[in-house]
Amino acid sequence: MNSFEDNLLELIRSHPTLYRNKDKKHKSLILKENCWKEIAKSLNKKRQNVEITPIKAVRRIGDELIVLCKVPYQIDSCRMIVGTTSYRLIPGNQEGDVVYSGQGLTTGECGAHIKNIREDWNGNVTCVLPPQSSNIEVTGTMRLLVARAPGDPHLISPPQPQFKDEDIFSAQCVVPNGRPAAKILWFLDDEQLLEGVHQPVVTDEPGSDLQTVSQNITRTIRADDNNRMLACRAEHEALDQPREAKRQLIVHYPPKRLESGPITVFGLKLGAEGKLNVTVRSNPPPTAVWMVGDIRITAPHSTDNGAITALEPLHLGNGHYNVSLHLARITKEDVERTYYLQVFNDLGREEFTLRMSTMDEPAGVELDTGAIVGIVVAVLVLLIAVFLGVFAFATDRWCFAGRGRELAKNSGESSDTESAAGAGRSRLAALGARVRAVIPRAKDRVQATDAHDAESQSEEKKGVIYAELALGDQTSADKPPPPSTEYAEIVYTDQPGQKEVKE
Repeated sequence: MNSFEDNLLELIRSHPTLYRNKDKKHKSLILKENCWKEIAKSLNKKRQNVEITPIKAVRRIGDELIVLCKVPYQIDSCRMIVGTTSYRLIPGNQEGDVVYSGQGLTTGECGAHIKNIREDWNGNVTCVLPPQSSNIEVTGTMRLLVARAPGDPHLISPPQPQFKDEDIFSAQCVVPNGRPAAKILWFLDDEQLLEGVHQPVVTDEPGSDLQTVSQNITRTIRADDNNRMLACRAEHEALDQPREAKRQLIVHYPPKRLESGPITVFGLKLGAEGKLNVTVRSNPPPTAVWMVGDIRITAPHSTDNGAITALEPLHLGNGHYNVSLHLARITKEDVERTYYLQVFNDLGREEFTLRMSTMDEPAGVELDTGAIVGIVVAVLVLLIAVFLGVFAFATDRWCFAGRGRELAKNSGESSDTESAAGAGRSRLAALGARVRAVIPRAKDRVQATDAHDAESQSEEKKGVIYAELALGDQTSADKPPPPSTEYAEIVYTDQPGQKEVKE
């Protein structure tokens, strides 16, 4: 019995559920149904103990590859199976096509540096390591693909020579016999196409490990696609340069104008020759017919007197044509006239209205959309700022919040006599109270018999002083009360110590 059978026998014996009976003498086993599936699962668990990097690699013939297997315990041997050959790898021995690579067996690393890869090494690379316990070796496997260049790509497309604007175009690219399958990219001139590209389909070639890949593309044909080159590009690890299959697209479409609305030609001079020009796109080439008043001129023809000539449309490239009307001498009537142009081909027509002008072309400021939006936003911000400023001023808010209280304070302090201050008004109020208190005593001193004479003398010598008396101090700073004033008339005579007070 070989080592594989011994290992298998030990595995089965360690799983009693896999057998019903055993003959120790002949070591024969009667296995239950589907026991091999259980055996395969157990073997896979054994392999999972090995960490291997990389899991898959693609290399060209002559390249190098390092495969590293690692287990979490010390090992005393390292074996690597590359192709059909088994290599026992020893650290320090670097001779041969497959040599040891790693940090040493004591770290649990079994690595292989594969030099100068050969075609026959395409397939699995397996490392075989001793087990931590039991007698079953542990293994790890990675996939090595030795790249093989595919065949030339084939572009399969509709056989028609040209297409029309808005046609639906479908094509297929096939790249055969590559290992691994090639990568397909689509281009229209130098522009890579992403829209309308389908998922690639990979098929295996019977009896080999080569693969063929195909991919479809669907596109709506546009006028801009005319004369552009559609390319199916194949990229592969075994190719030094990509390979391509190409087809030029020919698109027919009716005349298309490049500018909308009536056209005005500026800078013409009376008495000099002039020309009206219109640029159109068309494929096939257009036919131009001018209407000058009641005269119909088909290019390339002139009026009977040769004063007006319709020139043949001039091809500018990429389907653009310059359609011109030549006037030998411009008159005032020519400037006041409206010119009509019809451009047509088999697929449709386009009409134009033209005028002449002897004025220079007005210089305009061209603004893009971003600049226009920025100007509008700036104007709106300015208007909002002005409105908020007026609102704050009118309602005493924000930066104008103290203005109303200051005005109220100033109005409360103003009086008819501007020289009187708050402290002076308080002293005058006290003086008025004392004056009113002495008025009855002054009247008691006056004799009844001398009343008339005394009054006569006092009228001649007395002086009058008017004083403004404050009724009280204002204590509220938020909203002052309405101003109130009391006046007192103080009458004095020349006699010392006596005052007559009249209120």
